[in-house]
Amino acid sequence: MRKRKRSGESEVDPMYDMLFNMLIAFVFCFIIAFLSINPKAKKSGDIPAKAEFIVTLSWPDNDPNDLDLWAQGPSGEVVWFRNREAGLMYLDRDDRGNSNNTIMVNGKKIINPLRQEVITIRSIIPGEYVANVHYYETKDIDANDPKAGQPVEATLTVIKVNPKAEIVYYGQATLEGRGKEATMLRFSVTPDGGVANVNTIPKSLVNAI
Repeated sequence: MRKRKRSGESEVDPMYDMLFNMLIAFVFCFIIAFLSINPKAKKSGDIPAKAEFIVTLSWPDNDPNDLDLWAQGPSGEVVWFRNREAGLMYLDRDDRGNSNNTIMVNGKKIINPLRQEVITIRSIIPGEYVANVHYYETKDIDANDPKAGQPVEATLTVIKVNPKAEIVYYGQATLEGRGKEATMLRFSVTPDGGVANVNTIPKSLVNAI
């Protein structure tokens, strides 16, 4: 015999209670799943890699003379100040001595003493790379500088960026005067990103243009 409900007792069927609890559990699981797939915020200071190798030419601070970095990749294309991109090589900094190292701030001339040119190799492309330095010129505005037109000691550094920063070459060469060119480095990149066949056998790039 069916039991009669007392006065004041809930009329809700137990099945509805179970369905309601299941709905709550489903919503809870959905929230947990959503939070778990939400991408984590990047840590401050994370910088995406933009190069595999960084080739840097430098010469003495405040030197009035203009040196240029030239580079040739496996395809035979050459990067220099009039062709700043070739394949995946880029001339990121063209330093022209005092010509592009001064700015005016509130009527006062501010001079950057650093002399540096930078080429980045932004992908692993196997083959030989050549890095040359060319003594381009001395600007007329620097003609009274005792260093103008004098021999300049150039320094070349090659850094392999990935998976960690590693200096793979550091060397120097002296250019005696305007128009002189020197092969600072020749090296091969292997398919796995390694460096081999490091040498300084001369190869003109300027005369090949």
